[in-house]
Amino acid sequence: MGLWNSFFARRMPSVNSLHVEGRRLLPTYSTDSVSPGLPAREVTKVALRLKYQIEQVIPCELDESSITNPNSSIITNDVKRTAEAAGGEEYRSCVVFCLLVCSRWFKLQAIDELWDAGLLQCRAIACEVIAKQIIESEKDENWLMKEALLKRYSILRKGEETDPMNVVERAVDMHALRVLGSSGYQKCIKYLWRGWFVQDDEDPSRFIEYEDKDNTDYWTHLNPDRMRVPMYQNVLLIFFSLLYLGLYTAVINTVNPSGDIDVAEGLLYTMTLSYLLDELNKIMKIGRYYIGFWNVFNFTLYTLLAVSFVLRMVALGHSSNVDDTERQHFNQLSYDFLAFAAPMFWMRLLLFLDTYRFFGAMLVVLKVMMKESLIFFALLFVVLVGFLQAFIGMDNTDFDIPVTGKIIQGMANTIMQSPNFEDFEGFAPPFGIILYYIFNFVVMIILLNILIALYNTSYEDISGNADDEFMALFSGRTLQFVRAPDENVFIPPFNLIEIFCLILPFEWWMKPAIYERLNNYVMGVLYSPLLVITASIETREARRIQWNRHCGEADDNIHQEWEELAADVDFDATGSDDWGKIVHKTKPNVEVPTTLLEIRELKDQVRALTESIRALEARQEQSVVNGELGNGATS
Repeated sequence: MGLWNSFFARRMPSVNSLHVEGRRLLPTYSTDSVSPGLPAREVTKVALRLKYQIEQVIPCELDESSITNPNSSIITNDVKRTAEAAGGEEYRSCVVFCLLVCSRWFKLQAIDELWDAGLLQCRAIACEVIAKQIIESEKDENWLMKEALLKRYSILRKGEETDPMNVVERAVDMHALRVLGSSGYQKCIKYLWRGWFVQDDEDPSRFIEYEDKDNTDYWTHLNPDRMRVPMYQNVLLIFFSLLYLGLYTAVINTVNPSGDIDVAEGLLYTMTLSYLLDELNKIMKIGRYYIGFWNVFNFTLYTLLAVSFVLRMVALGHSSNVDDTERQHFNQLSYDFLAFAAPMFWMRLLLFLDTYRFFGAMLVVLKVMMKESLIFFALLFVVLVGFLQAFIGMDNTDFDIPVTGKIIQGMANTIMQSPNFEDFEGFAPPFGIILYYIFNFVVMIILLNILIALYNTSYEDISGNADDEFMALFSGRTLQFVRAPDENVFIPPFNLIEIFCLILPFEWWMKPAIYERLNNYVMGVLYSPLLVITASIETREARRIQWNRHCGEADDNIHQEWEELAADVDFDATGSDDWGKIVHKTKPNVEVPTTLLEIRELKDQVRALTESIRALEARQEQSVVNGELGNGATS
């Protein structure tokens, strides 16, 4: 069943996260304190209306390109306008959210009804395509971001309201690439990344604008609360990761023969403790949904360093005499564990560089390849167990030559494409060598080529859609900061200060208002070097925002060089230039296929010809009538 689900997930990438209604990356609020923006019953009714519409629009299985084509004859403007009207004027803001709900419903149904999986997948795609078109066609960007994308809604599930979620969160959790890649969605993510939209402290169900983003006063931006901005948190994480790597490099290249812990090594183990506590804190608050590839990777690295530290403490427990072999042994073992973690230290940097497009796209490819590897390792495990049991059975028949270790080593060498046939030539002849040849054929020819084919398919799928995949990764990274589990941002290793200097001695007895003020003072001191820089950056951004507003542009508009003389050559203005008229006359109609245009032209010609013939017939009939009347008068 696991193999089938893994295979089926390749056709529907977001199926893996569909079994939970409110799956979250880093929830920042308690569901008891958050109320949805609209009544859950009414939102569910809107979703049901949209589901019915999609079922009528997509009555049978269609080619995916016919649905996703920008000039699709299926997802037309009329279909989009009908979907927008599903909520009426009162519930219009939840339409995009309900389309994602319908997409999830269709994908869940596709898992249960495999015979209609193709049809249901087409309907799920149609939901995302319509949602993307609605987002990109909305002219009021402020309403789009605040009401449609960032306001949280719930639906009824088994008679109970689900946890409130917004479109930004749901699209990331469902990996809805078409919605994630829409212009309005990415603009909203950009505003969240820069801290221009922040979560309201009084009402966690909604986001509000950062009211001082256009304030040019430097001291206004020198505020510890601005450390909640994802962009600044990401910069700090990269800085401390480089510092962490630098400390490790210094420690591993300056071995202490005496076994004493120097300053660099003490700082390294202190930072390791902070990172380990941060991971444990998030796992306790979020649960199993927080555990992913990088969490397991980091936890393995921190475990190796913890073992190294424990061994160092054991060594320090022995005599400081140079001739103490036990102390030297544990010191050497501690450094061996430390050196063993070197590749993981450097690979860890990739986790914090995924906000850059080059590293982000590469990490997406690696992530998908690792998922595809599960199919290979599942098949390999079954094959290994079968052949290992056969070899051990042959080994048990010969009581004089125990070769179990060589059997395992030989099978491991085969997996690494370095088989050793000599060890099996004299093993239970002729069965041992024949079985080993068969094992090599199955593993090296069949299974490894399956793995290569899976990797190739994954790379083609991701590389062909690299931009949307990177935008999805960037959106997920932004939400990890926005959904931070703590209101007070203490990035490791500063979380040690929070735990031992604030939480343990003060939080349990101090009034919340006073404790919050104390946290702000401590954060102001800790982050003061960065706040000095960020305040300067935000002051400069405020001047640009004011200039954009003065020019009637969006706050995030960047003035391009070709816009310098754009006002002097307005080709759309009436009577300003003939160039605009010439272009409009000669431009092709890309919205309608050429064949359809020719058919329409032919229909117009046939219609004109038909009208001409009818007019001619009418004149002939009138002439005949007039002739008969003339003859009658003469008589």
